[in-house]
Amino acid sequence: MTTISRLYDNYSDAEQAVRRLESAGVPHSDISIVSNNSDDWYSTKGKIDRDRDGTDDRAEGAGTGAGIGAGLGGAAGLLAGLGLLAIPGLGPVVAAGWLASTVAGAAAGAATGGIVGALTQAGVSDEDASRYAEGVRRGGTLVSARVPDGDKTRLEPMLAQSSVDLSRRSAAWQKSGWSGFDAGSPPLAPDEIRRERELHRTGAGQ
Repeated sequence: MTTISRLYDNYSDAEQAVRRLESAGVPHSDISIVSNNSDDWYSTKGKIDRDRDGTDDRAEGAGTGAGIGAGLGGAAGLLAGLGLLAIPGLGPVVAAGWLASTVAGAAAGAATGGIVGALTQAGVSDEDASRYAEGVRRGGTLVSARVPDGDKTRLEPMLAQSSVDLSRRSAAWQKSGWSGFDAGSPPLAPDEIRRERELHRTGAGQ
């Protein structure tokens, strides 16, 4: 088995990647999604605002005739198991799958624990694990899947669609002084997350 991962600026892009993997036959138990929730787009009060426009997606779906299922992303598969979780260095996230379970069981605050430790244990390089963790910290969504070695070439393009160019993104972070993910650092505030997303939406932060 090998682990393939990609980072997305938008939860909806990550959601579609998960659906592509499920349609390709990857078991739900081998897929994981971790999405920053600092702006409370997914709340315990039931709000689902994936596009961050301030309106509950379920209400938008009902208004267009799409119904509640479309707003929730469907009732089947990995995405039906989404839940809230706090991860050292990331703060609140919405997560489901094996990676979330591994992180939840890791030693809180340990430099080799948390999300970086879980990714490296699954075979992701230290460098990429740090980049993925920082990407989630800055408002992104991470999708990881454990797949047979022989399926990697077939499945990687499904994850690549609409994903972040991790090398270019981390190079931009380094220009502003970033040297690696620090699980002991405070999570970004909602307004900082919004600035990050706007930066990448305009292409200035690529």
